[in-house]
Amino acid sequence: MGNVLSDEKKQQVIALGRLGWSLRRIEDATGVRRETASGYLKAAGVGIRPPRRWGKSKPANEGTTEASEPEAEAAGAKPANEGTTDSMPRSRAGVRHVSASIVAPYVELVRQRLEVGRNGRAIYEELVDTQGYTGSYISVRRFVRALRDSQGPEAKAVIHTAPGEEAQVDYGEGPMVRHPETGKYRRTRMFVMTLGYSRKSVRLLCWKSSSRAWAQLHEEAFRRLGGVTRTVVLDSLREGVLSPDVYEPALNPLFRDVLAHYGATALPARVRHPDRKGKVESAVGHAQRTPLKGLRFESLEAAQAYLDAWEAKWAEHPNPRHHQAPGGRHARRGAPMAAGPARGALPLLRLR
Repeated sequence: MGNVLSDEKKQQVIALGRLGWSLRRIEDATGVRRETASGYLKAAGVGIRPPRRWGKSKPANEGTTEASEPEAEAAGAKPANEGTTDSMPRSRAGVRHVSASIVAPYVELVRQRLEVGRNGRAIYEELVDTQGYTGSYISVRRFVRALRDSQGPEAKAVIHTAPGEEAQVDYGEGPMVRHPETGKYRRTRMFVMTLGYSRKSVRLLCWKSSSRAWAQLHEEAFRRLGGVTRTVVLDSLREGVLSPDVYEPALNPLFRDVLAHYGATALPARVRHPDRKGKVESAVGHAQRTPLKGLRFESLEAAQAYLDAWEAKWAEHPNPRHHQAPGGRHARRGAPMAAGPARGALPLLRLR
């Protein structure tokens, strides 16, 4: 990418800089090099966050509160690189089961198949067809479970955002609803906007999507939330992004104008970053599996009313036994969306 950005990309970089984002964070979100972003921010009069002192030695007269390793051991503290033993009994039991199982001679093949995502049933069938395995499927399933337990949980990144800073949007399949013109049941579309901080979601049903419908759904979601986030993360839907590009995706003009009217900045998810919208994708899947699974409705209004009632009773007030930690996910849902320095007030009029 050259050093000259399009006007749309330049405005996006400047908007993120005014939010107080660091140059590294702007580069990760937009693909614009830090040097280029710095030049545009300085030209626009936007202050740049100074680099932190990570990795730099502290002055000699600067004290430290960390105890030395011998002192920590004397106080009963564990070294930093020493793991906890909470999962040790289970892991050791899993290792013993792996070594004693009838499936043990095929351990390397099983590991290879697990790495590419095959399940226990598929591995069992392959062992029978190609390796002459004569044991039971139950033995393979136990072996696979023990092998996974011994390897430990898979590391996953968690994206934290400040209150009012980010919303993620996406479409998913809605319930079957009788169409007023044909009289036949037809699959609807479900628009979901999920707040990055609290995970609070707005779910809206429609028959079909268009650039106008996409813009109106955002307006309705902002109205229901009672405020506007500073950024909106979306994928490469044509209603929002006309031409996907690794560095400079072109936004749909109507969608761009709607966000500008409400004071928000679009952040199209970059190519090969499937987990960037994980919060809204989880909200879509939860609605499909829980309140809407197996149901049909006689009208779109009835379906939306049912979904709204479920949202108010269950999504807003989950099982109290879950997520009881102070400041946890469901505890944050009780806080107003507009809390925090990144909130935005709703304009009095909708975009015409």
